[in-house]
Formats: sequence, structure tokens, C-alpha cells
Amino acid sequence: MSDLKLSIAMGDYDRTRPIVDGRVKIDGVDATCMLLSPEEMFFRAFRHHEFDVSELSISSYCLSVANGSPHYIAMPVFLSRAFRHTSIYIRTDRGIEKPQDLKGKRIGIAEYQLSANVWVRGLLEDGYGVKPSDIIWIRGGMDTPGRAEKIQLDLPADIRIEEAEADTTLNQMLADGDIDGFIGPRWPKCFNEGHPHVGRLFSDSISAAESYFQQTGIFPIMHVLGVRRTLASQHPWLPGALLKGFFQAKAIAQAALNDTSAAKVTMPFVEDNLDRAKRLIGPDYWSYGIPENAKVLDAFFDMHFRQGLSSRRVTIEEAFHPATVEVYSL
Repeated sequence: MSDLKLSIAMGDYDRTRPIVDGRVKIDGVDATCMLLSPEEMFFRAFRHHEFDVSELSISSYCLSVANGSPHYIAMPVFLSRAFRHTSIYIRTDRGIEKPQDLKGKRIGIAEYQLSANVWVRGLLEDGYGVKPSDIIWIRGGMDTPGRAEKIQLDLPADIRIEEAEADTTLNQMLADGDIDGFIGPRWPKCFNEGHPHVGRLFSDSISAAESYFQQTGIFPIMHVLGVRRTLASQHPWLPGALLKGFFQAKAIAQAALNDTSAAKVTMPFVEDNLDRAKRLIGPDYWSYGIPENAKVLDAFFDMHFRQGLSSRRVTIEEAFHPATVEVYSL
């Protein structure tokens, strides 16, 4: 019997390349892999359901589950994780010195539903008392004018969202001082280019993130892996096979980082940062699976509901395929 031919859309990461280059073979699958940006991948997955298997925004996926229209079923493969203290950019000439100073400010966002933005609003509210309704949100394209939400939102009445002018970008508005800050997963170009009046709210973002983890035990999850529900129903073995393959690929990536004979990424201080991450989070510092991440997932589903994105609180049991909630052990 021939292998099942599947399209797999994912980011170009060290933890996915072993699947792309064939070092890891997913049992029973003949994979056509596409390495795409999150923006393209998520738009095509949620708008047009183009892929058999796709990396998914956990926020957009949560919306689809709560709305009762999920085309995909998730597996606990967390291809993107990040502490989002790096995601809050400010005009340094507006008297913004601490999170509470964001109240009443005009803050740019590409999409309200972005996973990074959910986590940022959560840490602002839970850690500093800054509620989503305390900020005026300016929505628009980051580097290209205009951008639509992938999934239609029905937000609480006290959330103030204004659309950016149709002919401008959030990056330009931040550079020109037309907004007071920006929140998002990508840094704005004006920050990267060294604009004299654009900086990060948390200038020492690593220390802020370490403190956050020590207080909460949370390493935020951004993306999950999803498979078409119809395929999972037709081939009950498929979710487990995908989970196994992606676990193996991550193990190869982590083994490479642990080989300190030569740096595997084009960045200094790799060994030092790897050791710092292990001391903070533990030896499995980028864990997949439900038991290890139940607390993180529950926290996200809770803040997603509290922020008015999901109409009801999503549960772990309904969000993840039952065959991937537990894994076998030797």
C-alpha cells in the first residue's frame, strides 16, 4: 500500500527541517512540504483551508473551535513559542516609562487576534493592571497598507479599535509619531533601523521574561500543528504519526544545539543562552505534549475568553486530537 500523500505547511525552523530534508520520515506519509511565513500560511489555512497539515496560530485556531467551525484538529506540537516582552514598542518621547503608562495611548496592531497580542494583553492586565479597554487600538498593515483579520471578530463593546488610514502603514505611523506604540510578533522596521524615538517598553526584555516565568511558570505558546479533521477521521493513525515525526525532528534540532563544537546558528553566545534557558525552564526547554503544557494552554484559553475573542472558554480536551493527548512510553 502506498503512503498517504499530504501537503504540510510550516515555518523554516531547525525543528522542522529534518522533516523537509528527509532525515525524519513520518510513518505512512508522502509529504509535500511548503516553508511559508506565518502571515501567508495562516491566511491560506484559515481562509481557504489549502493544506492537509498546517502550522496554525493558536489564537485563530481557538476562535475556530469556539465558533464551532474548526476545519483542523490540533496536535500538541508547538512550533513557535516566545516570551512576548520583546513585542511592545513605544515612542520614547511620549512619557511611557512603565506598562501603566500605556493607558489611554494609541497603540498599533496588525490584527487584534494575533497570538502574540493575546499574550501581551494578558501579561499587561494580569501583571500590571492594564486592561485591553484601557488602550486605543489602531489596526492596519504593518509594512503594507491595509490588513484584514483572518477570522471575523465580535469583541466586547468597551474595546476601542480604529482603522489606520488606508494609504499608510503602522510602521510609518510609529516613525512619524502618529501612534504612541506598536504591539506585534515582528519588530517594526523603524525600530530595527534605529529610529531615535522608537524603543521597547521592556529595555531588558530577557530579565523581564525570566521574572515572568519564575512568577507564572509559563513559556508562551504561539503556534500549534493542525491536520484536516476529515483526514484524521479517515485515517485514525495519522495524528499519532505526525506527532511522532515532529517529536523526532525537534530532538534532532536540540541535539545539534547541544553539540558545541561549532555554532549551528549564525549568532554568538549560543552556548550561554542555551544554558540560561535550561536553568530557567529545565532540560526540555521547548516541550511538546499536553501534560507538560497544560498550565500554559489553560492560561491562554482563559485569557482568550476574558479578552472577548472566543465566545466561550475552549478546553484542552476539545482542542487537541484525543490520540495525541497521551503518548506511549518504553
